[in-house]
Amino acid sequence: MITGSMDKTAILWDLETEEKLFYIDYHNAEIISVSFNIYGNKILTGSFDYTAKIFDTENYEEIYNLNEHKGEITACHFDYLGNMVVTSSIDKTVKLWDLRNASKSLKTFDGHKDQVMDACFNLAGTKIASGSDDRTAKIYDVKSLNTDFTLTGHTKGISKVVFNKRGNYLLTGSGDATCRLWDSEEGTCSQILEGHENGILSCDFNYDGDIIITTNRNICRIWSTNE
Repeated sequence: MITGSMDKTAILWDLETEEKLFYIDYHNAEIISVSFNIYGNKILTGSFDYTAKIFDTENYEEIYNLNEHKGEITACHFDYLGNMVVTSSIDKTVKLWDLRNASKSLKTFDGHKDQVMDACFNLAGTKIASGSDDRTAKIYDVKSLNTDFTLTGHTKGISKVVFNKRGNYLLTGSGDATCRLWDSEEGTCSQILEGHENGILSCDFNYDGDIIITTNRNICRIWSTNE
C-alpha cells in the first residue's frame, strides 16, 4: 500500500507486517496523487511542487522526474501497461508522457481555458479524458494525439472524469452538483444524474459499468445507468 500526505511525503507499506518499506521525501510540496502501475514495481506521485515522480519499488529509487508543468499537479495516472503517464495541472494543460523516452513529454494538450482538475486513461490506454474548471471535459486520442471531443453542458467546473471498463462511456462530476454520462465514441451526453445539493467530489462505475456511485462532502448516491 502507498499513502500520500500533505507533509510532502509518501510511504510504502507492507500490509502483512505493517512495516514501512520506503519513505518518499523527494517532493517540495504536498503530494496529492499516488498510484502503482499494474505490476506493482513502480509508484507514481504527483505534487503541488509542479512535478510528478516515478519510483522503483525494488530498489526504492527515483527513476523519472516529470517536470514540465508550470503549476500544481492535480492528477496523474499510469496507463494499463504502465508505459504511459498522464498528468494534469492548474497550468491549464494535460501532458502525456511515454516512459520509454521520458526526457520530455510526448504531447501537451492545451485546449482548456482554466485549470485542469482531473485526467485519466481508458482501460485500453487508447483514450485520455480531462475535466477542467472551464466547465468542459475533453477526450483525446493517444495514437493520433488529437482532441476527439470537447464535452459541454456543465454549468460549473468539472472535478472528476472516469471511463467505464469498456471505455465507451465517460462519467464527469461537477461543482454544479450533477454528473453526466457521455458516449465517448460520439461525444454526446446520454444521461444527467441530478439529486445532490452540493458539488460532486468524486464518482465512479462498478465493474460492469451499469451502476454509478457519486459523492459530495457528506452524501453518497448510487445510480443505475440507462445503458
